Amino acid sequence: MSRLITEKRFLIDVPEGKRKERIDTFLTHHIENSTRSKIQKAIETGLVKVNGIVVKSNYNVKPFDKIEAVQIISPRPEDVEAEEIPLDIVFEDDYFIIVNKAAGMVAHPAYANYTGTLVNALLHHTKSLSSVNEAGRPGIVHRIDKDTSGLLVVAKDDYTHAKLAAQFSKHSIEREYHAICWGKFKEKEGEISTKIARSKSDRKKFTISENEGKDATTFYKVIEQYDFTSYIKLNLKTGRTHQIRVHLSGLNKPIFGDRTYGGDKIHAGIESQKLKNRVQNLLEIMPRQALHAKTLGFIHPHTNKLVRFDSDLPEDFKLLLEKLRT
Repeated sequence: MSRLITEKRFLIDVPEGKRKERIDTFLTHHIENSTRSKIQKAIETGLVKVNGIVVKSNYNVKPFDKIEAVQIISPRPEDVEAEEIPLDIVFEDDYFIIVNKAAGMVAHPAYANYTGTLVNALLHHTKSLSSVNEAGRPGIVHRIDKDTSGLLVVAKDDYTHAKLAAQFSKHSIEREYHAICWGKFKEKEGEISTKIARSKSDRKKFTISENEGKDATTFYKVIEQYDFTSYIKLNLKTGRTHQIRVHLSGLNKPIFGDRTYGGDKIHAGIESQKLKNRVQNLLEIMPRQALHAKTLGFIHPHTNKLVRFDSDLPEDFKLLLEKLRT
C-alpha cells in the first residue's frame, strides 16, 4: 500500500473582468475538494505563486493574473490503518471525544509519521469520525505539538466538527496550559501580545515579528519559581502554531527541554559544575518541552451548555517538578 504524499499542480488564468477577491477565497472556489484552511496552508508554505511570485493569503487577484498552485495530496482515509494503540479518553459521548494525548504522539498521519498517530488509534476505537478535513485527518478539530501532552477534542460528526471549529475560530475556547520554563518573572502575571510569523531561516520554526504574520496573545500566571526555572500556567486568546513556545522564547524564557526554541541548553547564570550536572540530569528527565494542555472548555454543540475538562500532569512533568522543589 503506497504511503507517499503526492502533489498536483494547477495553472489558472484569471479572466478579464474578474472582481477583487482574496486569493485564498478564489482558489477555494477553483480547486476541487479544497478548503480555505488547506489553501491558506499551501500559501503559507510558498506553494502558490502569482505571475511567478510567491504571495500571501490576502493578495487580491486581478484580471489576467497567472496563478500556479500546488496541492498536496495526503494519504486517503482508506490508506490510514486502524491501530490498537491505547488512548487516555477523558470523556466521550455521541458527538465528540476528549483525549489526553501522550507526549510523542503525532495527531494525524503526515510525512515520516504514517503510523502510530492519534488518528490511527481513533480509527480502531470508533467508526464515527467527522469527514470535514482533508484526507488522513478524520475527526481532528485542532492539534497540539507532537512533544506536547494534553487535551484534544475529536469530533464524531461533521455538524459537531463545524460547531467546534467555529468556537476555535472565534477564540472562545478555554485552553489552559501548564509549563516549566527557564528564568524567573518580575511580574507574577501578564500578557504577551505580538505578531508571529514563520521563520525565514527555518521553515519548521516560527518567530516574533513586528510587521509580518498573525496577531497572537498569551496570558501567563506564575504558580511557583525555583532557582533557575518557573512553573507557570498559560491561557491562549489566539491559537497560532507554536504560540506559547515562541512567546516564552521571545522573553528569553524558553520552555524547559524545548529543542526547537533553545530550551534544551543551559542558560546564563549557571556557573558551578555541580549545578550544571544537576541541570543536565533534569534535562534527561524532560527530553521534550515541558508543556501540557491541561484544561479545555467550550460550549457543547448540541446542549449549548458549557463543558470543561481537566487532566493530570504527565509523570515526566510531575517528576521534574519534584526535583525542582528539592
